[in-house]
Amino acid sequence: MLTREYPPEVYGGAGVHVAELVRELRRDIDVRVRCFGAERSEEGVTAYGTPQGLAGANPALATLGTDLEMAQACAGADIVHSHTWYANGAGHVASLLHGIPHVVTAHSLEPLRPWKAEQLGGGYRVSSWIEKTAFEAADAVIAVSEGMRRDILRSYPSLDPEKVDVVYNGIDLQRWKPVDDHDTVRSLGIDPERPSVVFVGRITRQKGLPWLLKAAVLLPPEVQLVLCAGAADTPALLAEVQTAVAELQRTRTGVVWIERLLPQAELSAVLTAATTFVCPSVYEPLGIVNLEAMACGAPVVATATGGIPEVVDDGVTGRLVAIEQADDGTGTPLNPERFVTDLARTLTEVVGDPVTAAAMGAAGRARAEREFGWDRISRRTQEIYARLA
Repeated sequence: MLTREYPPEVYGGAGVHVAELVRELRRDIDVRVRCFGAERSEEGVTAYGTPQGLAGANPALATLGTDLEMAQACAGADIVHSHTWYANGAGHVASLLHGIPHVVTAHSLEPLRPWKAEQLGGGYRVSSWIEKTAFEAADAVIAVSEGMRRDILRSYPSLDPEKVDVVYNGIDLQRWKPVDDHDTVRSLGIDPERPSVVFVGRITRQKGLPWLLKAAVLLPPEVQLVLCAGAADTPALLAEVQTAVAELQRTRTGVVWIERLLPQAELSAVLTAATTFVCPSVYEPLGIVNLEAMACGAPVVATATGGIPEVVDDGVTGRLVAIEQADDGTGTPLNPERFVTDLARTLTEVVGDPVTAAAMGAAGRARAEREFGWDRISRRTQEIYARLA
């Protein structure tokens, strides 16, 4: 298993996915993990840093250097399985070098994240080349939703559709569950007696936080806005969010911004106390964070984009907000004012009816239990391995 993220260095949904999948797969098969970052103590896990000669290089080039060292270490494996472009290069080279099948899981797609050029400069062209090369040569590509599968085949039309399988993200239903802990919630500056809208995510264009901040202006004054948001993609985006949050805090109470990464127990308490969770993403292959909220019994108000409609059952486990988007890869709303207004209206309707919101939250927990357990995801993944090995 090749991945940039692996505990304790987990920054997003892909890292959560890999950690949970490895844990479940190990019930049945021998899994070795090659990851980025600091040395890990877990047996069967080896971490790799940036090669000395590439220290200070463009991040995409440094990533490719790490990939080459990981690829060398894959000798003897029956299958190599890579996650995100950061590790796709390692998987592709390992497959060529050692003559073993390569499985790619797509958690996002570089062609649909053009704003990454703000971060990587010319490195974005390198990351895009790595992903395209790996996907087109892979023996199997796993999409985390039907929406993601459509995006893959649109972005890489030379891919054989028969090679692209759908295996959903999952959720650990024992770890993620309702936690009634008002003391913890209060310690974070949240009033559990007031209605609340909770956002959890990185400060990146795809997560749609700036759109939510515009919609928050239109929410009823008694509604709290809780932002568990950090790890900004760029200083400019961080400054944009800081300005918008400061303006909200000047004009209304109950705007709480938690920039640190909350431990899972604290985040579960925040999600459980939420009147509703919100996912305003303009690009979301599936959204593990939506599953986390559902598992904690929170209804989800989310953009009807990507794989989100496969998770959020509109009117049953939450509400979907329609969006017309540019097809240039940015996902920008074609009618920004309407999207912001519709998002605010839907959030207002949900927080204004706490009884129905609680019922949708309970239905969300039941759906997570029924459809998204990791045992189910592990079985589907092993079926793909068996087909190739």
